[in-house]
Amino acid sequence: MSPALSRVKDLPRCAWPGEDPLYVAYHDEEWGVPEYDDRALFEKLILDGFQAGLSWITILRKRDNFRKAFDDFDPVKIARYDAKKIAALMNDAGIVRNRAKIEGAVKSAQAYLVIMEEGPGFSKLLWSFVDGKPKMNRFRSKGQVPTSTPESIAMSKELVKRGFKFVGPTIVYAFMQATGMVNDHMITCHCHATCGQPKRQRKTSRKAS
Repeated sequence: MSPALSRVKDLPRCAWPGEDPLYVAYHDEEWGVPEYDDRALFEKLILDGFQAGLSWITILRKRDNFRKAFDDFDPVKIARYDAKKIAALMNDAGIVRNRAKIEGAVKSAQAYLVIMEEGPGFSKLLWSFVDGKPKMNRFRSKGQVPTSTPESIAMSKELVKRGFKFVGPTIVYAFMQATGMVNDHMITCHCHATCGQPKRQRKTSRKAS
């Protein structure tokens, strides 16, 4: 093992990624980093919906396949999926072949387009539930981390009202953790001090036409 890889392995971090290199990289580079891009947030929400009943590492290992199968999570294209496309997805062994979740992604894409066309924009809507900035938690053990919060319950209700599928409070809270709306890295994790900073803030996507 190279000295660089050894240093990465030895860094203090949350326990959940274990030693799986893919999971460790996701933990260190993505999880908890504030995301403000509309399309990227849509992709993550849909993938979290597919995770329901499964582990995130299962979805992470299939993420590239999902991106290829779902047109790089372009909501405009997904919103137009017909029965033929859904049948093709059901035959794609590279993704999770669950008809309800696939059809739910189509419904969610259609709901996303309405938000983008009529306002306020997907990113602004979602971040409004945490007043536009990451909530910094200071947990020291997994047992302290909630599975849902008043904010995730409120976001879930709003998304359901707007037509999104597979967006229950627990799924939404996992989404909030992943996209940096809350910083749930353990206080002892090397990512805790930096992930709550909106260092990757980007301009939100243009409204879909």
